[in-house]
Amino acid sequence: MEVRWEVFLIIIGAAFVTFVPRVVPLMILSRFELPEGIMRWLSFVPVAIMAALVGQEILLHDGKISSIRSNVELLAALPTFLIAIKTRSLLATVLAGVISFMILRLFM
Repeated sequence: MEVRWEVFLIIIGAAFVTFVPRVVPLMILSRFELPEGIMRWLSFVPVAIMAALVGQEILLHDGKISSIRSNVELLAALPTFLIAIKTRSLLATVLAGVISFMILRLFM
């Protein structure tokens, strides 16, 4: 198989462009002690991102907000969230979500 230099250089360039914006801020910020308020604020970023991703998947269908009766994902998410809050176990949460979704799809 022949490797063309243009393709190779594009891959190296794309890797560089992806790598630099992620590593440079990490290298710069690792030398400083960030204030407690900023650290507390940054601790909410992963939760906010996950909530946005899950919320969009649960509430929107074809770009529109779907009704609760026809939204199997939302109905399956309710017991899944309760299990997640109660057990704090990833395995139990995933199993509850999959089982809830399967049961709801079977009857709806």
